[in-house]
Amino acid sequence: MRVTLSDEARQLIALFEDETDVAARDCLVDEAFDRLVFVVPAGEMGKAIGPGGRVVRRVEQRVGRSVELVEDADTAADFVANALSPAAVYNVTVSENDSTVAYAEVASEDRGVAIGSDGKTIHRARELAKRHFDVDDVQLT
Repeated sequence: MRVTLSDEARQLIALFEDETDVAARDCLVDEAFDRLVFVVPAGEMGKAIGPGGRVVRRVEQRVGRSVELVEDADTAADFVANALSPAAVYNVTVSENDSTVAYAEVASEDRGVAIGSDGKTIHRARELAKRHFDVDDVQLT
């Protein structure tokens, strides 16, 4: 699926790339939680974060917002698992009937982490899964 970026998102990706030397694949400007979520290529997460989180903190200072990173994946199931991080996701099943729903199996002790405070982690997973894999909803099991 092709992701359409706003001018603001393109500018933020350019800034992110200048600071991290990582080519972000997407930037979700999440006004509801006053944060930016960058999708980084698989294997580039450590470089984007930097030693002790220094690189991503520098990006946060430049943009004046919280910055979160999600690692890209080839499949919807793997992508949803990455988007729910840092929760431990055991399995993701994608069901395609009238709508496409990803069911993520999360340990009961990690359920709160997968939801996030005020639902921000599950919101991130839903928004990004829709943008990248046309998944209509993400549910925890």
